[in-house]
Amino acid sequence: MREPIRATPADAFLLGEFLRSVDLTTNGLGDPGTYLWMDLDPDGRIVATTGFELADDNALIRSVAVAPSMRGTGRGTELAQFALEQTVSLGAKRAWLMSRRSGPFWQRLGFVPVNIHQLAAALLTTAQVRAFAETGQLDYETAWTRPL
Repeated sequence: MREPIRATPADAFLLGEFLRSVDLTTNGLGDPGTYLWMDLDPDGRIVATTGFELADDNALIRSVAVAPSMRGTGRGTELAQFALEQTVSLGAKRAWLMSRRSGPFWQRLGFVPVNIHQLAAALLTTAQVRAFAETGQLDYETAWTRPL
């Protein structure tokens, strides 16, 4: 697997554009506690992303996306596994995520559904969970978890 490029705060605008184009949230992209990586095409455009936020020994996996032209190549799985490995290297013991549409993808990686309020309790300090709680979006999300 080729390693993605670590995003910097200067990449936040372009990351936000890419994530919005694939219908993912952009909360906390510039926060120091949000870890993000990206793949670029030969023209320097973002074509895939992965990332997470940490709260104690819990990791919120987020921003795992590939451009439509790259879907079905296995890159999404590689990027998700990369993010999981990075969280372990930083001391995480459990991974969590929110996804209403990609359950089968995450189940293949060992995630199981869990009550959204369990996720929120474990990850209340993360930018994405705080934003979703403030806007009421949290109540419409599907939560997933797995041990690391």
